[in-house]
Amino acid sequence: MTLVVASASPRRHELLYGLQLRFEVSPANLDEGALAEGLSPVDTVAKLAQAKANAGRHDGALVLAADTVVVLNEEMLGKPADAGAARGMLRALRDRTHQVLTGVCLHAPAGDSTVVVESDVRMRAYADDEIDTYVASGGGADKAGSYGIQDEPFRPVAAVGGCWCNVMGLPLWTTYQVLLEMGLLPPRSPDRAYARCAACPLRRERPW
Repeated sequence: MTLVVASASPRRHELLYGLQLRFEVSPANLDEGALAEGLSPVDTVAKLAQAKANAGRHDGALVLAADTVVVLNEEMLGKPADAGAARGMLRALRDRTHQVLTGVCLHAPAGDSTVVVESDVRMRAYADDEIDTYVASGGGADKAGSYGIQDEPFRPVAAVGGCWCNVMGLPLWTTYQVLLEMGLLPPRSPDRAYARCAACPLRRERPW
């Protein structure tokens, strides 16, 4: 069964490679702002994931898509327009808790399966010069909220309540379960791919 990933994100690819999945990459080209206008964060990530999964013709294939937003005080933070916007987002998030929501959609010939996962993220009290160094290096330029949980040496996150991989851009246990339900068994389960996934609250026992 062919798996197509409708995302150009190297972070999502990395997570899926951890499951030893083979897939084709076919990013969707959509007007995300127009599609999500007036929607809540939950509805935004669900609708955009669905739209990405259904954007191209992939006859007989499974198409996996995802969309992630950062939410601070009910305001959605997307990717920064420039370095100034990135610094502003990082200052706003500093030493506070926000939410990261990811919508995951798997399109199959028999229909779609869509799930939204939310994680609480507490940022550490990083200094202004750390922000400047991170932004100047290009860090966070292509990421919602202007940061990556995995980015070294910045390491902006102090604690995560929920799925760590969700903050990286793809809740891996949820994705694994959706693939199973659609008839595709990844060669490796998340806990065998990444040590952190063994303690994930979204973990489900393997079906064998």
